[in-house]
Amino acid sequence: MTVRPIRLFGDPVLRAPSAPITQIDDGVRALVQDLLDTVALPGRAGVAAPQIGVGLRAFSYNIDGDIGYILNPEVVEVSGELEPTGEGCLSVPGLWHDALRHPHAKVVGIDLDGEEVVLEGDGLLAQALQHETDHLDGMLYIQRLSPENRKIAMREIRESDWL
Repeated sequence: MTVRPIRLFGDPVLRAPSAPITQIDDGVRALVQDLLDTVALPGRAGVAAPQIGVGLRAFSYNIDGDIGYILNPEVVEVSGELEPTGEGCLSVPGLWHDALRHPHAKVVGIDLDGEEVVLEGDGLLAQALQHETDHLDGMLYIQRLSPENRKIAMREIRESDWL
């Protein structure tokens, strides 16, 4: 079991778009295991590969005890009006703000066998799918905040003891 340390705000890997996985090899299998081990800790809904320092399109999730992963995920559908949704991020510890999220999301990718995986849901699952896919696109949730809340979040980051 390898629980990897989480990269924090300011680390360049969090701002760079992740590369697609073109070959499933032992390195990718080890990455998936590390993602699963890292997301299994209490209080974690998702971990994207960049959060553990790997610039590849993969994330794990832990929603209501359902733990899994997806490779090369792409958001293919969102529905419902954008709504403020309370959100935090392991890479920006201690902050909690309302990010604008769709109440329903659908993500398509593959598993370690190259078979199609479809993840779709509402509520926390929809939020996690959007949040983790954002990470793979080099975006942190604070970029989804209103300008006023983003200003507050940036002040909280500057005043944090982890920066």
